[in-house]
Amino acid sequence: MSSPPSLTTVLREWGRIGCIGFGGPPTHIKLLRDLCVERNRWLDAREFEDAISACNLLPGPASTQLAIFCAWRVRGRSGALAGGIAFIVPGLLVILALAALYLAGSPPLWVLGAGAGAGAAVPAVAVQAGTFLLGPSWQRRTHTIRWHGYLAAGAAAAATIGPWLVLVLLGCGVLELAAQRALSLRRHPDTHGIDTRGIMALPALAVGAVTGGVLLSVAWVAFKVGALSYGGGFVIIPLMQADAVSHYHWMTGTQFLNAVALGQVTPGPVVQTVAVVGYAAAGLAGGLLASVVAFTPSFSFVLLGASRFDRLRADRRARAFLDGAGPAAIGAILGSAVSLTRALTEPWQYAVLAAALILLLAFRRGTVLTLLGAGVIGVIIAVAGGPLPH
Repeated sequence: MSSPPSLTTVLREWGRIGCIGFGGPPTHIKLLRDLCVERNRWLDAREFEDAISACNLLPGPASTQLAIFCAWRVRGRSGALAGGIAFIVPGLLVILALAALYLAGSPPLWVLGAGAGAGAAVPAVAVQAGTFLLGPSWQRRTHTIRWHGYLAAGAAAAATIGPWLVLVLLGCGVLELAAQRALSLRRHPDTHGIDTRGIMALPALAVGAVTGGVLLSVAWVAFKVGALSYGGGFVIIPLMQADAVSHYHWMTGTQFLNAVALGQVTPGPVVQTVAVVGYAAAGLAGGLLASVVAFTPSFSFVLLGASRFDRLRADRRARAFLDGAGPAAIGAILGSAVSLTRALTEPWQYAVLAAALILLLAFRRGTVLTLLGAGVIGVIIAVAGGPLPH
């Protein structure tokens, strides 16, 4: 490993990735690899791959955690804080500015058209995201029947009982953990038990969110996004949709589609979408609060546990839990396409959705370009006097 960079260098380089990191986790991983492994040799290739594996075992946005970990590895805790913030802030500023534009009382006609067009393509992005994750998850499965059951449970929950999806994800993880523990006990009777105290504390947090004010509700939704989501950035969509649209009524279905599209086309972590939800609920304070709460677990995981990431990768309980929660999360991503499609109201939006599905799945075009193209179609329809969703 070469000499460690200064904090100024960390701020500059991680901030650069935060500014140009369009395309979600694959882009972030490539940029971080180029920076830390190929160009500067701050980490070796094996350590970087191990970090990816460890971050994928944690709940929350894995590429954000990887960015924070790499900054921790090259400059310690101060580097983790500086690098993580530099990685997150550029996209946050952009998405909050766009949220103010989209959620204004009387946004320009072209803005409404762009949102309606890009929003129509969002269910296709969900299908693409879930389909991309199916293959690796299938290859890692430990029990075929249970894997199918977790996948179906996640899909059904996302499509029907969105507010309770987080309990389904946790339940699938605990069920698989218990199943593998039972098998382990038959082989090794001295295996230790399972600590569920953290899971049992969740209902208390949920009760507090239901009985508290708007900001507490925003914090609860953001906490679920940052600390209880498994399976990649897009699983946050079904976690947020039912809360933001149906339960708290902070947004219409159309506005939520626009929020998801904004999270996809802006740089940095896809989890930034939660800032739009927070903005819709309580203005700028709500957007900032949602972002802080959603990303705090990622910083905590790295600052408190980065030195034990190697043990996390070897921890059978962590892997067992993810063997259940992971397929359920993929099912939730696919199931979210159903609820997202229900939010479409105009016939031309379904045509845009069909075209987006063809581009993303058949021609394997990029998500950002597909959403931007759909937005342009929406602008043309709006300017030509076509119908727009309300």
